[in-house]
Amino acid sequence: MNWLVVVGGGMIGAPLRYLTDRAVQSRHDSVFPWGTFAVNVVGCLVLGTLTGAASAGPDLRLFLGTGLCGALTTYSTFSYETLRLTETGAGLYAALNVVASVVAGLAAAFGGVAIGQAVWP
Repeated sequence: MNWLVVVGGGMIGAPLRYLTDRAVQSRHDSVFPWGTFAVNVVGCLVLGTLTGAASAGPDLRLFLGTGLCGALTTYSTFSYETLRLTETGAGLYAALNVVASVVAGLAAAFGGVAIGQAVWP
């Protein structure tokens, strides 16, 4: 039955990723992949919060962590977009994408853990 919980989260996370990516990117006139950056940072925050929440049960962890966050965040698209930036001569944006994604993602994860521990001890 665990796989059904994961599938349920993934069914929400995948379209949410696509729709959020398109909505965020359409608001920016830049080659920087703001949509992918946003979903990855939000996913880090959600997973960090879930990790910090001691009272989160295994079904919630599977649904939100593995299912929703697994489908919401995207390392492959991040890698592809960074490669495309490099190939099109936007090396500075590519480097910024890598550094900003790692720094913001870690900050969001650590912040999420603190939120989870404070709100759901």
